[in-house]
Amino acid sequence: MRKLFVIGIGAGDPDQVTVQAVKAMRQVEVFFVIGKGAEKQELLDVRTAILAEHMDRPYRIVEIPDPPRDRAPADYQGEVRDWHDRRAARLGDAFEQVEGVGGILVWGDPSLYDSTLRMVERVLERGAVFDYEVIPGVTSVQALAARHRMVLHRIGEPVHITTGRRLREEGLGSSAVVMLDGDCSFTEVPGADIHIWWGAYLGMPDEVLIEGPLRAVEQRIVEVRGRLRAEKGWIMDVYRLRRG
Repeated sequence: MRKLFVIGIGAGDPDQVTVQAVKAMRQVEVFFVIGKGAEKQELLDVRTAILAEHMDRPYRIVEIPDPPRDRAPADYQGEVRDWHDRRAARLGDAFEQVEGVGGILVWGDPSLYDSTLRMVERVLERGAVFDYEVIPGVTSVQALAARHRMVLHRIGEPVHITTGRRLREEGLGSSAVVMLDGDCSFTEVPGADIHIWWGAYLGMPDEVLIEGPLRAVEQRIVEVRGRLRAEKGWIMDVYRLRRG
């Protein structure tokens, strides 16, 4: 493989794919997709729909099975590192079978809570030789702010983006955007003066938005989230919390 494009494709809406991303996709001959199994086939379908809308040349899709991992390990950091290593090994094997230009389509942007670039670096460390280029994309954080028509910070205030795990461990300051929260950690945040802006499947036909005082809407979010995940087999959601 001569070159690899790592392309951010936004939160799911084909219209959020940038012109730069489309130009990069149209140079790709083989797209690599890490498969998530039958339950998450829709994630592959969305990528396929984006390619069908924007590609103007023949291309192939190579699906790579995602190695399993423990979702509740005693050593979280160690488990994730091991998982990334096993993913990188599978990617490296797939890269070796391709001549020309490859591409990986990344949900949102490759810089934010995504492991693709770490895996590409691991493949290079193993001795593979190719150039790679990163194309930014619209993140779910940006999509959430746009759909709720909000600014993510007060005047002069920093933007804090964290995970559900860290929110439980560190608590909430004045404001935070929270990703990767499969445990609905907002229910454990104390306080009566907290507001939440929540969104799931942003940019997709099944998009759901809920907003309001946290204590008034938290159970509704838990119930809606649980029902949607059970129906679809997967969920992508993000939310913002703010005190005062």
